[in-house]
This record gives sequence, structure tokens and C-alpha cells, in this order.
Amino acid sequence: MLIGEYEGKITEKNRLAVPARVRSEFKSGLIVSRGYEGCLLLLDGTRWKQLIEVVTAKPLLQMSIRDTMRFLVGGAHQVELDAQGRFVIPSSLKDYAELDQDVVFVSVLDWVEIWDRQRWLTKLSDLAGSASDIAERLMQDYEK
Repeated sequence: MLIGEYEGKITEKNRLAVPARVRSEFKSGLIVSRGYEGCLLLLDGTRWKQLIEVVTAKPLLQMSIRDTMRFLVGGAHQVELDAQGRFVIPSSLKDYAELDQDVVFVSVLDWVEIWDRQRWLTKLSDLAGSASDIAERLMQDYEK
């Protein structure tokens, strides 16, 4: 199970080491893609396939499906880890997520988000300030 937060640093050659705890949970080739709210998504091949199956379960005629595929799949890259567990972040994804040197890996069960550290601290602050409201909305949805 993918849980926890881990800090990392991007090298001068745009390499980023995947934390050992995260690597141990991934089984096959890695995919990195655009994520929501300005982060990157990191998944293994099995989890990527499951995500794509969910998205493609709806008809291609729906604009939201096409746009989701463009966003996720169009921005996806297969990456290989070197002997130190590092991969090169494609420049288009580094620019999209506005990654500087310091990053945070946020593991959320089925995928890992890669955030610029400052952006993550801002997002986390927003989440902390609205956690009770979010829980309340989830309960309302659950009761329906």
C-alpha cells in the first residue's frame, strides 16, 4: 500500500530518486504524467492500466473522457530507474508542475504525487484549513 510523504531533490541533470519505500511497492515499469492541481502522477504499469481502464469505461464520444485522456495519456512518459533508483523528469512535466529543486512525494494508496515542495506546503495548508468541511461533504454524499 502506498502511504506517506517523502522528500526528494532534483539534480542538475533533472534526475529524481524515487524513495525506496515507494520503489518497493511498484511492480513493473513506471509511468509519470501530469496530475491534478499542478502535481505529477507516478504509477507502475499495473496501476496505470487500472487507471486507464476506469477512464476508458465511458464512451469516447464524451468530451470529458477525451479531455481526460489528452491530459493524462498525452502527458505520460515511461521512465526507467537507474541503479540509484533515479529517473529523468521530462522537461515538459517539470515545467507543468513548476518543480524546483525540492520536491515531496505524496503516496495516496494507488498512486504517488510529486509536488514542488512549496506548492505542496500551500496545498497542505489549504487542506488542513478545510478538512472538516471536506469530511462533512463526504458524509453527505455517503448518505445519499
